[in-house]
Amino acid sequence: MSDLAARRTAVAAALADVGAGSLLVTDARNIAYLTGFRGSGGVVLIEDDGEAVLCTDSRYELQVSEQAPDVGHVISREYVAGALGRRRSPADAPIAVEADDLTLSASAALHRELARAGADGAPVIETSGIVEGVRRAKDEGELAVIERACGVVDTAWTELLAGGGIAAGRSEREVAADLEHAMRLSGSDGVAFDTIVASGPNGAFPHHVPGDRRLAEGDLVVVDFGAMVGGYASDCTRTVALGTPGDRLLEAYDVVLRAQHAGVAAVRPGTACADLDAVSRDIISGAGFGEYFGHSLGHGVGLDVHEAPSVSARSTSTLSDGDVITVEPGIYLPGLGGIRIEDTVAVVQGGGRSLTTTSTALAVL
Repeated sequence: MSDLAARRTAVAAALADVGAGSLLVTDARNIAYLTGFRGSGGVVLIEDDGEAVLCTDSRYELQVSEQAPDVGHVISREYVAGALGRRRSPADAPIAVEADDLTLSASAALHRELARAGADGAPVIETSGIVEGVRRAKDEGELAVIERACGVVDTAWTELLAGGGIAAGRSEREVAADLEHAMRLSGSDGVAFDTIVASGPNGAFPHHVPGDRRLAEGDLVVVDFGAMVGGYASDCTRTVALGTPGDRLLEAYDVVLRAQHAGVAAVRPGTACADLDAVSRDIISGAGFGEYFGHSLGHGVGLDVHEAPSVSARSTSTLSDGDVITVEPGIYLPGLGGIRIEDTVAVVQGGGRSLTTTSTALAVL
């Protein structure tokens, strides 16, 4: 059985838990995960025996044949109608949908098709996370691609620093553009998310949007960036100094560095995500900065840059072999600046392995 077929079989097995005979998959990344098809339009119907049919339009007729040769194809602009027209389960059997992704127009099309088939009373079951639950454990091939995506950000970051790309007088916007260009040249298919460059007091905003502020001596500069390679994401944050920052910022950097290293060292299968969050959070709180670390310690990484599991104080998940997560503690001091240090980490037998490998020591530029 191919990896793709095994994934579809795993999803089909999960349908029994929700009492559905089939699943209408509308999320583009889930479609790619289950079939290999990476077009921007289409739906997949997964039956409870793992068989699947993919409907897309004529723009992708050649692409779907090349990327998804082991699933049935329907070429139609009416995605839902095309897929349901090949449904093998009884017309009145419950059909599951991806409630977090199904649009109103696709929902209306689904109900029209059920009515046309004389099954307008067929239960439509709203589900969340069926495919994502299968996606969570990365196989060796997926890990290899994510590691390539991490290698891209490592190379781009190294080149940016070596070329003087972060320097006083440059704008945040210019630094972000140069870093994204370097990632492209290093093999990225695109960015995994909008690059963050937050300098000086802007570093106190975890999701600052790079603007026209010019970097200045004494700034800490938080740079959060990621690459997409082969459909998979990487995620990395480094914080650097221009000249010598104030003592409060230097103290905060040392605390975040210790918290991040301790968090990565604590990664291993069987660890509760809430306990992992506590490892880093307790170090920051113990140093008196607890009120300045408001976000979770990390999140899963894969086809989406944010996916299961959540590594937070509220998480009920436990790390498993094959998870890929971030470890990214931070301290954000209003009016002064911020620090975040982040690596993408694979959860493997025996511990965690950082896939982003550039130095986390404070670089003074």
